[in-house]
Amino acid sequence: MSIASLAGVLKIFGGTDPTPEEQAQLAKEVMLMTLARATAADTNIKAIEVEKVREVLLSRTGEDFPAADVRVAAHSQIYEKAPLDKYLTSASKKLGPADRLNIAQALFEVINADGRVSDREISFFDNVANCLSLTPSQLVGLEAE
Repeated sequence: MSIASLAGVLKIFGGTDPTPEEQAQLAKEVMLMTLARATAADTNIKAIEVEKVREVLLSRTGEDFPAADVRVAAHSQIYEKAPLDKYLTSASKKLGPADRLNIAQALFEVINADGRVSDREISFFDNVANCLSLTPSQLVGLEAE
């Protein structure tokens, strides 16, 4: 089954707790879904954006996602049932802090890829970070010793 089916994301709405393997899969799916959705934020998905998402996913997950999976996730029917916010908020409860931070850092890489950041991208990032229950100190890497 293709990861673009987002079975792990859909499973969290079934009320079951994921196994460690399912949790790892969920983290990958949430990252794919978030990064792919970022490419569609302006409704015009460019090939260069898709390639950057693929590059970031490969470096952060070790998995080479086909461009088709990124495009499918960007326009998935899943968004017709509920907004991204709802999925991220629910998923964040099933993911550890390291996974949630990894997703936000990956999103930063994608948004900042062209060296220009729009107000819309900042708003999208802030919303994702909020849904993932990340604090400002977590986002900048501050940790108590």
